[in-house]
Amino acid sequence: MQVRHRVLLRERIFEPDKYFPQCHASTLIVLDHERDEVLASWFGGTHEKHPDVAIWLSRRKDGRWSSPVKVADAENIPCWNPVLFKGNNGRLYLFYKVGLNPQLWHTMVMTSTDGGDTWSQPRELVAGDIGGRGPVKNKPIILQSGRWIAPASVETETRWDCFVDISEDDGNTWIKSEMVPIDHGRLMDKGIIQPTLWESEPGEVHMLTRSTEGFIYRSDSENGGMTWCQAYPTDLPNNNSGIDLVKLKNGKLVLVYNPVQGNWVERTPIALRVSDDNGLTWRDELILDHNEAPKTSHDGEFSYPAIVSAENHVYITYTWKRKTIAFWKIYISF
Repeated sequence: MQVRHRVLLRERIFEPDKYFPQCHASTLIVLDHERDEVLASWFGGTHEKHPDVAIWLSRRKDGRWSSPVKVADAENIPCWNPVLFKGNNGRLYLFYKVGLNPQLWHTMVMTSTDGGDTWSQPRELVAGDIGGRGPVKNKPIILQSGRWIAPASVETETRWDCFVDISEDDGNTWIKSEMVPIDHGRLMDKGIIQPTLWESEPGEVHMLTRSTEGFIYRSDSENGGMTWCQAYPTDLPNNNSGIDLVKLKNGKLVLVYNPVQGNWVERTPIALRVSDDNGLTWRDELILDHNEAPKTSHDGEFSYPAIVSAENHVYITYTWKRKTIAFWKIYISF
């Protein structure tokens, strides 16, 4: 049966160049599906790694996006990779990284009990951590057991590796899973980072990851994310750029990624695909954005997607030329 995509909303969250020269790494949550009320966040400033880069937030309400508001900053140190998450305890969470680079960054978290109108003071997610605990780019998921697991990774000068952070107490404390096994001796470059997660059956958890190897990699866990099988390549191309997926209520998976093979190559087009066999095969591609003749690398960049769902609707954000954040709502029927 062919999948049908019906685009209901296609917007850009803010006017390019009005608030900062560049932005990247968006995230979103749906507050009210019936009213399409959404929170989105990203990092923005002079450019990635610049000391003025901060975390920004905008709310979609009554059919329009609010002006971006700076919600988190660190004096003379760049901020990175916000991740919004809606807990099952009535709270919203905003995770983000602070540090000169991924080798030195640490994870901060803020919470909201009023739907994102106000936020707590930021605190370290894991006191004293350097290298990044908690979600590194994509949202945590809540397993059927109630366990929270956050897709995490570490980057050194020579290798990249993935793991998950696990919380049994609604995000108050976190323990680190074992690293995802991967044979670095057989890789062309550093490895895998920035997983995206789903649970297929109780305790059976899976991840797809960004890689330096030209393809998206996968690993699977049979014990709720505590240990993982050897990471292995899928047939999905990857350009060493971020990916994200969501599991729909009917069990289908929806992936957003750049269908481009290579290492640090172009980040166009950006596309959506669907799997109805637990990620073994993917079909019915929908191109969201593409620039066949970009004038610069950023002119052709549509990257770092985030995706969440409500019923058979998916909500997506991604970087649009580093100038603004694109937003889509799509109804998927089968």
